[in-house]
Amino acid sequence: MPAGGIFAVVLTAAALFAATNADDIVVLTVLSISSRASGQPRRWHIWAGQYAGFAVLIAVSLAAAAGLTLIPLHWLWLLGLVPLGLGLGKLAVAIRAHRSGQRASPAAVTGLTGVIGLTIVNGGDNLSAYIPVFRTSSTAEIAVIIGVFLAGVGLYCLASIRFAGHRGVIQAVQRWGEWIVPVVFILIGFYIFYKTGALS
Repeated sequence: MPAGGIFAVVLTAAALFAATNADDIVVLTVLSISSRASGQPRRWHIWAGQYAGFAVLIAVSLAAAAGLTLIPLHWLWLLGLVPLGLGLGKLAVAIRAHRSGQRASPAAVTGLTGVIGLTIVNGGDNLSAYIPVFRTSSTAEIAVIIGVFLAGVGLYCLASIRFAGHRGVIQAVQRWGEWIVPVVFILIGFYIFYKTGALS
């Protein structure tokens, strides 16, 4: 592949990653905030979970591009039920804790498997964008695209740590964290419904 071709593929892949993962930076920041406030999930859980979950999404996209139908695209809206359920559950816990005069933990998910699952659920609606790109790309182009995607995951993880360490964010989480986290996950659930056409 000529240098100009590689540069074009890199730019295209970067734009695709940014467009399909704008909501991921919010999820990562919430996870980093939870990690800082309660110790769960741990930072390495967030990094490893993001990469493992994204690897699953890439594998499913490649399989579908090759002609295998692992997940029917018209069922992707169901993925929105997971963050919606997490958010509603955390909201119920926060309300009960508030009534008893206690504070609920802001942690939305705990452990590596929780982060992996959340990454897959949050990125599942991206399959409809990745599959046609992989289907129309050469092997060399796919390798470059995957490399850009993996670099993007790392950049987003670093950015979320930066955001979560901001003084204003820390103060907001200390005061409102038990309410902010469930509301964010409820909104993510509805966002997935919107992106997959479930609300139309």
